[in-house]
Amino acid sequence: MPARKTLTISYYAAFHDAAGVREESWTTGAATASELYDEVAARHGFRFDRTVLKVALNDCVVPWETAVRSGDTVVFLAPFAGG
Repeated sequence: MPARKTLTISYYAAFHDAAGVREESWTTGAATASELYDEVAARHGFRFDRTVLKVALNDCVVPWETAVRSGDTVVFLAPFAGG
């Protein structure tokens, strides 16, 4: 059984709207940011395709295959346009 870890997930924009909270503590057995997103998306009903999203761990944008660790802060980032 994978080791359980507790993370902080912060939600902004459409993610905040879907989750209904700005931030939550999340306990997971997910090994990677990708697995974590799938788990969180299933619970909150996110309909965003991961291929168009980015993920940040501890304020750094990282690849989806990056390992998540207990104590990490995670933010899922929707596409945005500058102007």
